[in-house]
Amino acid sequence: MTHPEHTQDSKRAHIAMFSIAAHGHVNPSLEVIRELVARGHRVTYAIPHLFVDKVAATGAEPVPYRTTLPGPDDDPAAWGTTLLDNVEPFLNDAIQVLPQLIEAYEGEGGAGVPDLVIHDITSYPAIVLARRWGVPAVSLSPNLVAWDGYEEEVAEPMWAEPRRTERGRAYYGKFTAWLRENGIADHPDPFVGRPPRSLVLIPRALQPHADRVDTSRYSFVGACRGDRSVQGDWRRPDDAERVLLVSLGSSFTKQPDFYRECVKAFGDLPGWHVVLQVGKHITADDLGPVPANVEVRNWVPQTAVLEQADAFITHAGAGGSQEGLASATPMVCVPQAVDQFGNADVLQALGVARHVPKEEATADTLREAVLALVDDPGVARRLADVQREMAEEGGTPRAADLIEAELGRRNAGPAGSIRP
Repeated sequence: MTHPEHTQDSKRAHIAMFSIAAHGHVNPSLEVIRELVARGHRVTYAIPHLFVDKVAATGAEPVPYRTTLPGPDDDPAAWGTTLLDNVEPFLNDAIQVLPQLIEAYEGEGGAGVPDLVIHDITSYPAIVLARRWGVPAVSLSPNLVAWDGYEEEVAEPMWAEPRRTERGRAYYGKFTAWLRENGIADHPDPFVGRPPRSLVLIPRALQPHADRVDTSRYSFVGACRGDRSVQGDWRRPDDAERVLLVSLGSSFTKQPDFYRECVKAFGDLPGWHVVLQVGKHITADDLGPVPANVEVRNWVPQTAVLEQADAFITHAGAGGSQEGLASATPMVCVPQAVDQFGNADVLQALGVARHVPKEEATADTLREAVLALVDDPGVARRLADVQREMAEEGGTPRAADLIEAELGRRNAGPAGSIRP
């Protein structure tokens, strides 16, 4: 499907993508990158070494760099527990990554200055580089974006206490100094949170206050899905009347007590087969006796399972949430961190999920929530409606169309201006 934004005779351009070593930030971009390569563009992709093979599989040229951020295999505790614990690592990493990327692109034998920068929302150096090179920049957001009034309603209350601390003031001082050193006069908050142009890689249905989002800045393209068969297949057991997938994603999986409650809730439940993904930090031995109807796996091809599942217990990450919606699977959301709480609330408000706080996720509560959802025909109707709306958002082809539309802006005005 071709959209009006697509330029059929787009010249071959050098498009540079920037991201971090996190599955939830890289995976949403991969099909967009694959599509841009298929359209004849040269795409370089700056990424830590751990993800080089995954990026190379799209046809892009990996530009590896050293990172100080915790990786996907690290204990989630490495991210700390407070807001400043969560944000300081990104700034510290950006400061040490920027010189690496300048050399990787501008140095002798480097990748060369691109015609356009696209970047994950966490890649602060990419924004600096786009300004340095005078080229357009497009943010790829794998989760919700700011709406009109977001700062007053969410950001300012959240930051009120940290801003009063010496540590908080030091964080903002360090960020501001780094921006000034690179010729950028922006305040750190809009620098990070208000990109001039952004593609939102989630369904509009997952966006809080979607009617208050600036559509001149943000374009919802929905899930950019591709062929997931390379991830492997999964077959529903012949004797399974109902299938439940339990997964807390790839990062916040060190939750043995939660998994035991899931086993208690659904183990030996007549007719049910449970696929329990526990991540890399937990083994079946940590769970005690596991009934025959519970399949414990460190990793599963989630899309393949969801296409055959009747219910999904999820942490409500952006990726899992939209995969649940795309497969029209009722969800019980047990959020663990960051945007997952908001996603859980949005899914519940849509009438397709239950939000169960982690401390309330007992066997009885989980079982009651799942059974109520799968037996409610209204939930199935609402899921079908959302699934239909998602199919109309355009996904990968529209994302590539919009990126190509930005290529014409290289000489049309100052980088960072908002597209009319």
